[in-house]
Amino acid sequence: MQPTDQNPDPNAINIELSEAMAEGEYANLAMIAHSNSEFVIDFIRMMPGLPKAKVKARIVVTPEHAKRLLQALTENIERFEAAFGTIKMQSEAPSYPMNFGGAVGEA
Repeated sequence: MQPTDQNPDPNAINIELSEAMAEGEYANLAMIAHSNSEFVIDFIRMMPGLPKAKVKARIVVTPEHAKRLLQALTENIERFEAAFGTIKMQSEAPSYPMNFGGAVGEA
């Protein structure tokens, strides 16, 4: 029997998403650190020509949740590649020069 509005699923979680959060944040770099009890993932936006980058979001999770996130990402990447083709990776990690190879801005 499927849950309905009159008979909701007792295991369902009502997740609220504010309008601001629904817009999301763009990040083009992630830094990960960990201790024996948690993983810290900083999502960073680097902008061309600027001498520093900003952490746009910091997520702290338990080791178990970090592993569940890895599994979920792996499954979703597999589905993405099945639908859209293989994601091409550079053989080396990008070096992210502060000016991204373009002209250095001056004021």
